Amino acid sequence: MNSIHSTCLLPSAASLPPFILIHGAANSALVWGYWQEELAAHGAAAFALDLRGHGKSVPYDLSQTGMHDYVDDVCALARQLGQPPVLIGWSMGGLVAMMAAAKIPTVACIGLAPSTPAIQLDASIDLRTGEFTSEDYGITSSRPEDQTVMPDLNTQERVVALASLCMESLRARDERKRGIVIASLPCPLLIVTGTKDEFWPKEAYADLVLPADHLSIVDASHWGLVLNRQKVTEIESNVVAWVKKQI
Repeated sequence: MNSIHSTCLLPSAASLPPFILIHGAANSALVWGYWQEELAAHGAAAFALDLRGHGKSVPYDLSQTGMHDYVDDVCALARQLGQPPVLIGWSMGGLVAMMAAAKIPTVACIGLAPSTPAIQLDASIDLRTGEFTSEDYGITSSRPEDQTVMPDLNTQERVVALASLCMESLRARDERKRGIVIASLPCPLLIVTGTKDEFWPKEAYADLVLPADHLSIVDASHWGLVLNRQKVTEIESNVVAWVKKQI
């Protein structure tokens, strides 16, 4: 769809499939700057996508937007690339990546502390309309020094994190709570977690229904998986090595 926005950092010489980077809830493609630099250095075109109504995408009423709408955004970008991509998603974006990988040709899927797919739906959870902010995730101040949910980010990294924030769909969050069922994936899946992640620790994936490889990053927080410059270099290097084994 024409209302979504993406930025791309091109390598000097491409040696890997293109990567599509999908942000988490209540933020935007700004979180992927370090990842784009690292991927380009390793020979991959890295497309950071602003989902509809986020970042630099066209303003959009998120009050009734659902997870499948976000999947449509990813699929629309993927079809423009002319070849199957690698999908990387963080937090909510990790689940979006898995949902998209179940629909379109995909080389591999990587979830950075992703929201998990469900075994079955919980119909007792109502789907509400509306929007919410990052305050629901513990970000209640605009001051970098106040961000206790980002313990491993320095001031510069926290400034980027705060600049990435935006509104989010309440309906999409309720859909995740109700359960997104993914029966299988036609591509390899890698789950990356951080040992200081209090939102989605490694233990959250003990009952993951999809076969997956796992990578644990010592001392990385939830935000650190995308914005701790030092950790991103470590994770990206491992991710690229893993992707090369899948090609």
